[in-house]
Amino acid sequence: MNSGNEPLPVTTRAPLASQTHRMNHRPLDTHAPGPFAMVAIDIDGTLLRSDKSISPRTARAIQSSIEQGVEVVLASARPPRAVRQIYDALRLSSLQINYNGAVIHDAIRDQHIYHQSLAPELARRVFELARRVDPSVVVNIEALDRWYTDRVDPDLSMEVSKTFEPDWVGPLDNHLNDPVTKVMFLAPPGRIDAVRQAIAHAFTQQVTIAVSDPHLIQVVHHTVDKGHALGMIAGTRGFSAQQVMAIGDAPNDAGMLRWAGLGVAVENAWPEALEAANATVASNDQDGVAEALERYVLRR
Repeated sequence: MNSGNEPLPVTTRAPLASQTHRMNHRPLDTHAPGPFAMVAIDIDGTLLRSDKSISPRTARAIQSSIEQGVEVVLASARPPRAVRQIYDALRLSSLQINYNGAVIHDAIRDQHIYHQSLAPELARRVFELARRVDPSVVVNIEALDRWYTDRVDPDLSMEVSKTFEPDWVGPLDNHLNDPVTKVMFLAPPGRIDAVRQAIAHAFTQQVTIAVSDPHLIQVVHHTVDKGHALGMIAGTRGFSAQQVMAIGDAPNDAGMLRWAGLGVAVENAWPEALEAANATVASNDQDGVAEALERYVLRR
C-alpha cells in the first residue's frame, strides 16, 4: 500500500473470462467491527478525485477498514475491465458491482456470478426509438465486458473509452440478436434529454435509465439497480442493510444510498444522491470517502 503522498498507483492484469455463474455463499466473518460490516463505494465522482487518482488518505482508510474485517465493495456503472486496475491497486478480494448492478463480478476468479441482461427484442426497440428521436445519437452496447459501438465521437467520451478500444465499430444489428447487458446513448446535454424522455415514456416498467454524466444515458433491465445488487451481495454474507454503508454521488447511486443502513453522499453529489443520503461528507477531491470511513467505520 502506498503510504506516501503520491496518488495510489494502478496495475493491469490479463483479460477476464466472460462466464456467468450462480452467486457463491462465502463463509461469514462474524468479527466485523461496529455496526458496519460492509461498505459499498461508487468510483467516478466519489472514490476517484477529478484527476482519476485515489488519494493516499483514502487508500489508507480503505486498507484500515479491510484490516478490521470490513468488506469494501466497489459499485460502478463501469464494466469489469474498467474497474480491474482500481480493484488491484486497493488489494480488494470482495465481489464488485458493475454496469449499475446488471453484473456482479468475482474479480479473484474472473467470473461473472450474476447477470441481468436486456432481452434482444427489447434492446432493439429501445435502439430504434432512440434513433428516431435523434438520428445522430451515438449508440454503445455492452455485453458481458465487450463493447460494440456504431462510431466513436471524441467529443462524447466515457471513462471506458479513455482507456479501452471498442471490440467492434460499425453497424450494430447483429449485436442486437443476443442478450445485452447495457445499451448506452451519447449526445450533447441539450439533445440527450429528448432521447431519455422518449425512452422513459415508451418503456415504463420495462427498463431502468441510469444517469451518471450529462451527455450519457444508460439503459438496463428494469430490475437493475446498485441497491438491488448490493442487497444480493450483503445477503450472501449474512449482513443486513443496517450493517452496510454506501457512498456515492450520482443518480445511479441513489438506490444503494437508500438501501444501505447509512447512505453517504459526497459534497459534489447530484441532487438525487444528496436527497437519498442520510449524511454528507467532503467532495471527492477533498477525501470524502476517507472522511466517511474515518467517521463511521474506523472510529472507536
